[in-house]
Amino acid sequence: MHLPTPEALPDTPEQRKADKRRWLRAFNLSLGFVLLLFAVFTAQGLFDVAAWTVQPWSVEGLLGILTAPLLHGSFEHVAANAIALLMLGTLAGGLYPKATIRALPLLWLGSGLGAWLLGDPGTRHLGASGLTHGLMFLVFVLGLLRRDRASIAAAMLAFMFYGGMLLTILPREPGVSWQAHLGGAVAGVFAAWLLRRTDPLAPRKRYSWEDEEEGTIAPLSDELEPPRPDEVPVLWHRPSTTRGVVRRLSDKS
Repeated sequence: MHLPTPEALPDTPEQRKADKRRWLRAFNLSLGFVLLLFAVFTAQGLFDVAAWTVQPWSVEGLLGILTAPLLHGSFEHVAANAIALLMLGTLAGGLYPKATIRALPLLWLGSGLGAWLLGDPGTRHLGASGLTHGLMFLVFVLGLLRRDRASIAAAMLAFMFYGGMLLTILPREPGVSWQAHLGGAVAGVFAAWLLRRTDPLAPRKRYSWEDEEEGTIAPLSDELEPPRPDEVPVLWHRPSTTRGVVRRLSDKS
Protein backbone atom coordinates (compact mmCIF):
# COMPACT_ATOMS: atom_id res chain seq x y z
CA MET A 1 0.00 0.00 0.00
CA HIS A 2 1.30 3.44 -0.87
CA LEU A 3 2.46 5.35 2.18
CA PRO A 4 3.12 8.96 1.17
CA THR A 5 4.61 11.29 3.75
CA PRO A 6 5.00 15.06 3.59
CA GLU A 7 8.55 14.91 4.94
CA ALA A 8 11.37 12.42 5.26
CA LEU A 9 11.33 10.28 8.36
CA PRO A 10 14.06 11.35 10.82
CA ASP A 11 16.08 8.14 10.62
CA THR A 12 19.43 9.76 9.96
CA PRO A 13 22.56 8.91 12.00
CA GLU A 14 22.33 12.34 13.63
CA GLN A 15 18.74 11.71 14.67
CA ARG A 16 19.61 8.31 16.08
CA LYS A 17 22.41 9.86 18.11
CA ALA A 18 20.04 12.54 19.41
CA ASP A 19 17.49 9.88 20.38
CA LYS A 20 20.15 7.89 22.18
CA ARG A 21 21.29 10.97 24.08
CA ARG A 22 17.67 11.76 25.06
CA TRP A 23 17.02 8.28 26.43
CA LEU A 24 20.38 8.18 28.20
CA ARG A 25 19.68 11.56 29.79
CA ALA A 26 16.29 10.34 31.01
CA PHE A 27 17.89 7.23 32.50
CA ASN A 28 20.66 9.21 34.20
CA LEU A 29 18.20 11.70 35.71
CA SER A 30 15.99 8.88 36.97
CA LEU A 31 19.00 7.07 38.38
CA GLY A 32 20.21 10.26 40.05
CA PHE A 33 16.87 10.72 41.79
CA VAL A 34 16.89 7.09 42.91
CA LEU A 35 20.36 7.53 44.40
CA LEU A 36 19.09 10.63 46.20
CA LEU A 37 16.29 8.57 47.75
CA PHE A 38 18.79 6.01 49.03
CA ALA A 39 21.02 8.78 50.40
CA VAL A 40 18.11 10.35 52.27
CA PHE A 41 17.01 6.96 53.58
CA THR A 42 20.52 6.32 54.90
CA ALA A 43 20.49 9.69 56.68
CA GLN A 44 17.01 9.36 58.19
CA GLY A 45 18.45 8.26 61.51
CA LEU A 46 20.00 11.69 61.95
CA PHE A 47 16.76 13.70 62.13
CA ASP A 48 13.13 13.45 63.16
CA VAL A 49 11.40 11.86 60.16
CA ALA A 50 7.88 12.41 61.54
CA ALA A 51 8.24 16.19 61.31
CA TRP A 52 8.75 15.97 57.54
CA THR A 53 5.85 13.64 56.70
CA VAL A 54 2.38 14.55 55.42
CA GLN A 55 -0.03 14.92 58.34
CA PRO A 56 -3.61 15.17 57.03
CA TRP A 57 -5.55 18.29 57.94
CA SER A 58 -2.63 19.65 59.95
CA VAL A 59 -0.92 22.95 59.21
CA GLU A 60 2.40 21.47 60.29
CA GLY A 61 1.79 18.57 57.93
CA LEU A 62 1.67 20.82 54.87
CA LEU A 63 5.46 20.85 54.79
CA GLY A 64 5.38 17.12 54.16
CA ILE A 65 3.78 17.72 50.75
CA LEU A 66 7.22 18.88 49.63
CA THR A 67 9.42 16.53 51.64
CA ALA A 68 7.50 13.27 52.20
CA PRO A 69 8.30 11.73 48.76
CA LEU A 70 11.97 11.71 49.77
CA LEU A 71 11.34 9.67 52.94
CA HIS A 72 10.65 5.95 53.29
CA GLY A 73 9.75 3.61 56.10
CA SER A 74 11.98 0.65 55.22
CA PHE A 75 14.59 -0.56 52.77
CA GLU A 76 11.96 -2.67 50.95
CA HIS A 77 9.81 0.45 50.64
CA VAL A 78 12.52 2.58 49.05
CA ALA A 79 13.75 -0.29 46.86
CA ALA A 80 10.30 -0.95 45.40
CA ASN A 81 9.77 2.73 44.63
CA ALA A 82 13.29 3.05 43.23
CA ILE A 83 12.74 0.32 40.63
CA ALA A 84 9.42 1.83 39.54
CA LEU A 85 10.90 5.33 39.37
CA LEU A 86 13.86 4.13 37.32
CA MET A 87 11.68 2.33 34.78
CA LEU A 88 8.78 4.75 34.53
CA GLY A 89 11.01 7.82 34.80
CA THR A 90 13.18 6.62 31.93
CA LEU A 91 10.14 5.70 29.84
CA ALA A 92 8.37 9.02 30.41
CA GLY A 93 11.47 11.20 30.18
CA GLY A 94 12.84 9.45 27.12
CA LEU A 95 9.63 9.66 25.11
CA TYR A 96 8.14 12.88 26.48
CA PRO A 97 11.08 14.98 27.75
CA LYS A 98 9.27 18.33 27.80
CA ALA A 99 5.96 17.01 29.13
CA THR A 100 7.66 14.98 31.87
CA ILE A 101 9.67 17.92 33.20
CA ARG A 102 6.53 20.06 33.36
CA ALA A 103 4.42 17.26 34.81
CA LEU A 104 6.73 16.35 37.69
CA PRO A 105 5.74 19.31 39.91
CA LEU A 106 2.07 18.46 39.35
CA LEU A 107 2.67 14.80 40.23
CA TRP A 108 4.67 15.75 43.32
CA LEU A 109 2.04 18.18 44.62
CA GLY A 110 -0.86 15.93 43.62
CA SER A 111 0.56 13.03 45.61
CA GLY A 112 1.03 15.14 48.74
CA LEU A 113 -2.31 16.90 48.47
CA GLY A 114 -4.09 13.59 48.02
CA ALA A 115 -2.59 12.31 51.26
CA TRP A 116 -3.26 15.59 53.11
CA LEU A 117 -6.88 15.94 51.97
CA LEU A 118 -8.00 12.30 52.02
CA GLY A 119 -5.92 10.88 54.86
CA ASP A 120 -7.22 10.31 58.37
CA PRO A 121 -6.21 12.95 60.94
CA GLY A 122 -3.40 11.74 63.14
CA THR A 123 -1.82 9.52 60.46
CA ARG A 124 1.49 10.19 58.71
CA HIS A 125 2.27 9.60 55.05
CA LEU A 126 5.66 9.27 53.39
CA GLY A 127 7.22 7.69 50.33
CA ALA A 128 7.49 8.26 46.59
CA SER A 129 4.79 5.76 45.60
CA GLY A 130 2.40 8.59 44.74
CA LEU A 131 4.99 9.86 42.29
CA THR A 132 5.33 6.41 40.69
CA HIS A 133 1.56 6.22 40.26
CA GLY A 134 1.57 9.66 38.68
CA LEU A 135 4.23 8.62 36.15
CA MET A 136 2.39 5.42 35.25
CA PHE A 137 -0.89 7.23 34.67
CA LEU A 138 0.92 9.98 32.76
CA VAL A 139 2.47 7.51 30.31
CA PHE A 140 -0.67 5.40 30.01
CA VAL A 141 -3.07 8.29 29.38
CA LEU A 142 -0.66 10.00 26.95
CA GLY A 143 -0.74 6.81 24.90
CA LEU A 144 -4.55 6.94 24.80
CA LEU A 145 -4.58 10.62 23.84
CA ARG A 146 -1.74 10.80 21.32
CA ARG A 147 -2.23 7.34 19.74
CA ASP A 148 0.98 7.29 17.71
CA ARG A 149 2.95 4.07 17.64
CA ALA A 150 5.62 5.13 20.14
CA SER A 151 3.04 6.42 22.64
CA ILE A 152 0.91 3.30 22.36
CA ALA A 153 3.96 1.08 22.83
CA ALA A 154 5.03 3.05 25.92
CA ALA A 155 1.52 2.86 27.36
CA MET A 156 1.45 -0.91 26.84
CA LEU A 157 4.84 -1.31 28.53
CA ALA A 158 3.77 0.82 31.49
CA PHE A 159 0.54 -1.14 31.86
CA MET A 160 2.26 -4.51 31.46
CA PHE A 161 4.70 -3.85 34.32
CA TYR A 162 2.63 -1.57 36.56
CA GLY A 163 -1.00 -2.04 35.55
CA GLY A 164 -1.67 -3.16 39.11
CA MET A 165 -1.52 0.50 40.11
CA LEU A 166 -5.05 0.79 38.80
CA LEU A 167 -6.07 -1.15 41.90
CA THR A 168 -3.77 0.43 44.47
CA ILE A 169 -5.42 3.84 44.10
CA LEU A 170 -8.25 2.38 46.21
CA PRO A 171 -8.08 1.26 49.87
CA ARG A 172 -6.94 -2.36 49.88
CA GLU A 173 -4.07 -2.94 52.30
CA PRO A 174 -3.70 -1.42 55.78
CA GLY A 175 -0.69 0.84 56.15
CA VAL A 176 -0.50 1.67 52.43
CA SER A 177 -1.18 5.30 51.54
CA TRP A 178 -3.76 4.82 48.81
CA GLN A 179 -4.61 8.52 49.25
CA ALA A 180 -1.18 9.52 47.92
CA HIS A 181 -1.55 6.97 45.12
CA LEU A 182 -4.91 8.42 44.13
CA GLY A 183 -3.60 11.98 44.28
CA GLY A 184 -0.64 11.10 42.08
CA ALA A 185 -2.85 9.21 39.62
CA VAL A 186 -5.30 12.11 39.28
CA ALA A 187 -2.38 14.49 38.78
CA GLY A 188 -0.96 12.15 36.13
CA VAL A 189 -4.23 12.06 34.20
CA PHE A 190 -4.59 15.83 34.41
CA ALA A 191 -0.96 16.40 33.36
CA ALA A 192 -1.37 14.02 30.40
CA TRP A 193 -4.42 15.92 29.15
CA LEU A 194 -2.79 19.31 29.76
CA LEU A 195 0.58 18.46 28.19
CA ARG A 196 -0.47 16.03 25.46
CA ARG A 197 0.76 18.37 22.70
CA THR A 198 3.94 19.57 24.43
CA ASP A 199 6.22 17.09 22.67
CA PRO A 200 5.77 17.06 18.87
CA LEU A 201 4.58 13.92 17.18
CA ALA A 202 7.07 12.12 14.98
CA PRO A 203 6.31 12.40 11.22
CA ARG A 204 4.25 9.48 10.05
CA LYS A 205 3.47 8.06 6.66
CA ARG A 206 -0.03 8.36 5.25
CA TYR A 207 -2.09 5.60 3.69
CA SER A 208 -3.59 6.17 0.27
CA TRP A 209 -7.11 5.61 1.62
CA GLU A 210 -6.59 8.61 3.92
CA ASP A 211 -5.97 10.80 0.89
CA GLU A 212 -8.99 9.33 -0.90
CA GLU A 213 -11.22 10.20 2.03
CA GLU A 214 -10.00 13.79 1.83
CA GLY A 215 -10.75 14.00 -1.88
CA THR A 216 -7.21 13.67 -3.18
CA ILE A 217 -5.80 10.56 -4.84
CA ALA A 218 -2.24 9.64 -3.99
CA PRO A 219 0.00 8.63 -6.91
CA LEU A 220 0.47 4.91 -7.30
CA SER A 221 4.26 4.94 -7.19
CA ASP A 222 4.89 2.35 -4.52
CA GLU A 223 5.32 -1.29 -5.44
CA LEU A 224 3.19 -2.24 -2.44
CA GLU A 225 0.19 -0.29 -3.73
CA PRO A 226 -2.38 -2.76 -5.08
CA PRO A 227 -3.53 -2.14 -8.68
CA ARG A 228 -7.06 -1.15 -9.65
CA PRO A 229 -9.52 -4.07 -9.90
CA ASP A 230 -9.90 -3.68 -13.67
CA GLU A 231 -6.11 -3.86 -14.05
CA VAL A 232 -5.76 -7.23 -12.34
CA PRO A 233 -5.05 -9.92 -14.99
CA VAL A 234 -7.46 -12.82 -15.22
CA LEU A 235 -5.62 -16.01 -14.43
CA TRP A 236 -8.40 -18.52 -15.18
CA HIS A 237 -11.17 -18.62 -17.77
CA ARG A 238 -14.23 -20.87 -17.67
CA PRO A 239 -13.97 -23.43 -20.47
CA SER A 240 -16.58 -23.04 -23.18
CA THR A 241 -18.79 -26.14 -23.14
CA THR A 242 -22.23 -26.84 -24.55
CA ARG A 243 -24.90 -26.43 -21.95
CA GLY A 244 -26.90 -29.54 -21.15
CA VAL A 245 -30.56 -29.95 -22.08
CA VAL A 246 -33.16 -30.26 -19.38
CA ARG A 247 -35.66 -32.98 -20.31
CA ARG A 248 -39.16 -33.04 -18.92
CA LEU A 249 -40.11 -36.25 -17.23
CA SER A 250 -43.29 -37.89 -18.54
CA ASP A 251 -45.56 -40.27 -16.73
CA LYS A 252 -45.33 -43.90 -17.90
CA SER A 253 -48.48 -45.94 -18.26
